[in-house]
Amino acid sequence: MNENILPQQFQAQNWLKQLTIMDWLFAVAMLAGSVYAYSQYAAYMDEYEVGILFASAVALIGLGWGWKPSRTLFVAVAVLSLFAISLYNPAMQALAAKGITGQAAIDILTNDKQQSKFFLKFLISSQSATMWMSALFFMATVAYFIELFGRSSFAGKVASAMVWSAVTMGLVGLMVRWYESYLVGSDIGHIPVSNLYEVFILFAIITALIYLYYEMRYETRAMGGFVLLVISASVCFLLWYHFEKGASEIKPLVPALQSYWMKIHVPANFVGYGGFALASMVGVAFLIKERALRHNPAGLMATRLPATDILDDVMYKSIALGFAFFTIATVLGAMWAAEAWGGYWSWDPKETWALIVWLNYAAWLHMRFTKGWRGTPMAWWAVIGLFVTTFAFLGVNMFLAGLHSYGEL
Repeated sequence: MNENILPQQFQAQNWLKQLTIMDWLFAVAMLAGSVYAYSQYAAYMDEYEVGILFASAVALIGLGWGWKPSRTLFVAVAVLSLFAISLYNPAMQALAAKGITGQAAIDILTNDKQQSKFFLKFLISSQSATMWMSALFFMATVAYFIELFGRSSFAGKVASAMVWSAVTMGLVGLMVRWYESYLVGSDIGHIPVSNLYEVFILFAIITALIYLYYEMRYETRAMGGFVLLVISASVCFLLWYHFEKGASEIKPLVPALQSYWMKIHVPANFVGYGGFALASMVGVAFLIKERALRHNPAGLMATRLPATDILDDVMYKSIALGFAFFTIATVLGAMWAAEAWGGYWSWDPKETWALIVWLNYAAWLHMRFTKGWRGTPMAWWAVIGLFVTTFAFLGVNMFLAGLHSYGEL
């Protein structure tokens, strides 16, 4: 009996013993980065934001220990972001000496052919990095379908590399945009999750990261083209919003958003949205696979797509992950509402539709756990859920007014 119990009792200790020197060096590097950030920007943070900073470092350490490829991503984002900042500092000082500051100075550095820095103009300013992210996601979508239809493992490897590169550039774009907001004005600076332009970048990054984890976990790239379709759709909206509405311009926060709650509520929300979006596209792959098995078992889709059990499992785990984070985000949002508007719940259209999304996926999980539902009905439900979630995310901003009107198009 003791032999069966002891491994469970000491599972955590055994896991810690499995950590290598590289694991601990990674942890030290993350904590050192947090200390550096605190030393540089403590004046702009309150005690809650300091707590968020170091809690984020701990979360990244856990992610890096559990998913080794994410370490390279973190290092690449840190190096490129710091490099961009190092280019901005002397250039901004030179322009300030000429009386040019704020957004005008940033525009000169990233747009003017005579005065701009090459890397800022073409690679690692926030707008340049976002454009690279967009292009890489589009190319990855094509490459994944070449891998699927052309049976090309090389195309699949290229597609995965493109997605990793796109995520890197997207994160660099957000990090540099964060810094640029403080260059516009110390009273304007804010985390870049405050409007539709910024959160669409965040959505694409988070959805891609969740997919990359499952790609590695199940050792298949056949789902990639389907998942990248929803990411590419979000990028299309992002580009339209950028060029048609001039949404990339950094603007001051409205009073309701000037809170540390935004730093935790919005990212948690978009982990939820990312999980739900991924599950819906995997649901599409499941339905195609299931139909192919019935009508043409020897055909391309029947043989190339992952087994239905794998697709069903990814769909379930994505919804479970999204539901957990969406629940956390909803609770955090209620607490933020109580602080900003004096009440936890006001039946604002955004709140109402968030509740509808939550109930939809709560029912999905309930039917799976209690009734054992699997397969085709759940896949259709996941696909339909995407339209419900899209309306809650975007449709409410377009068609309904309310306390969240600062997010409208």
